[in-house]
Amino acid sequence: MVGRKAETILDNQTSAGNIQIVPFFTKSQDTPYIFFPLLTVYLLGVLINILIIVVVYTDRRLHTPMYLFLCNLSIIDVCFSTVIVPKVLYMLLSGRNMVSFTQCFTQFFFYVLVGTTEDTLLFTMAYDRYVAICKPLYYSRILSKRTCSGIIAGIWLSAIMNSLLITTQASKMTFCTTNKIHHLFCDFKALFKISCGGLEKFFNLVYFEILVFVFFPFLFSLISYIKIINIITHIKSREGRRKVFSTCSSHLTVLLLYYTTASSVLLAPNSKYSDILEQICSVLYTTVTPLLNPLIYTLRNKEVKQALQRLVKTK
Repeated sequence: MVGRKAETILDNQTSAGNIQIVPFFTKSQDTPYIFFPLLTVYLLGVLINILIIVVVYTDRRLHTPMYLFLCNLSIIDVCFSTVIVPKVLYMLLSGRNMVSFTQCFTQFFFYVLVGTTEDTLLFTMAYDRYVAICKPLYYSRILSKRTCSGIIAGIWLSAIMNSLLITTQASKMTFCTTNKIHHLFCDFKALFKISCGGLEKFFNLVYFEILVFVFFPFLFSLISYIKIINIITHIKSREGRRKVFSTCSSHLTVLLLYYTTASSVLLAPNSKYSDILEQICSVLYTTVTPLLNPLIYTLRNKEVKQALQRLVKTK
C-alpha cells in the first residue's frame, strides 16, 4: 500500500510537459556508493582528455592527421560524458528527477550529435591508419592538412544536421501512456518506451541514421583493418610486424571498446533486468570509455608520452 501511494504521488507530480527520469539508483542509501565513483571517473576522464588536447595543440611535432583526429576524439569524449554525467550527479544529490521536455530534447540533441560524430570519426581514424600502412608513399597527398581540416568540418556539420533532423522528428511524437522513463538520460530507447504516436517516421529515420552513421562506418573500419592485417602478415620481419601493428592497435582497441559497449545498449534483450543492464552499459560507454580512450593512446604511444614530457619540462 505504501509503495502504491508513493507511486501515485509521483504520478500526480508528473505534469504535462515534464518527464520523470527513474534510474536504477532510486534508494537514497545507495547514493554515496554511486555518486563518488561516478564523479571521480567523470573528472578523471575530462582532465585527461583536456590534457591530450593541450599536448597535441602545443606540440608542433604532433600536428599531423593522426593526432588531429585524436585531438577531436578527446573533444568528443569530453562532450559525451558532460552531456550525461552532470545531470545524473545532480539527480543523485538533489533527488529531483523531473525534467522538462525542452531539457530532455536538448540533451537528446547533443547526445545524438556527439554519438554521430564519434562514429564517423572512428571510421576516419581507421582510414588514416589504412592509408599510413597500406599506401605510405601517398599518405601526405591523400591526407593533407587541408583535406583533414575539411574532413573534420564535414564530420561535425553532418552530425549537427543529422541531430537536428532526428530531434525535430522525435519532438513530434506523442507521449500518452506515462511520462516516466527508467533510464539515466533521454535517448532513443527511453523515448520509444513512453511514446504512442508518431513512431513510424521516427523509426524510419532512426534506422536510416543507424545504417549511415553507425553500421557503414563500423563496416568500413573493419574492412580497413582487414586490409591492414593482410599487409602485416606479408611482412617477413617479426620486429617489422610488431612496429606496424603497434601504430594501429590503440585505435583498434578504442574502436572495439566503443562499439561493444554502445551496441550492448541497443541490442539488450527485453527482460525484467533489461533496464538495469541498459543503464550500466550506458555508464560504460558515456563515462568509462571516454576515460579509457586517452589512456589507451598515451600508454601505447611514445610520441604522445614524449610530447607530454616536453610539456611538463617546459612548464
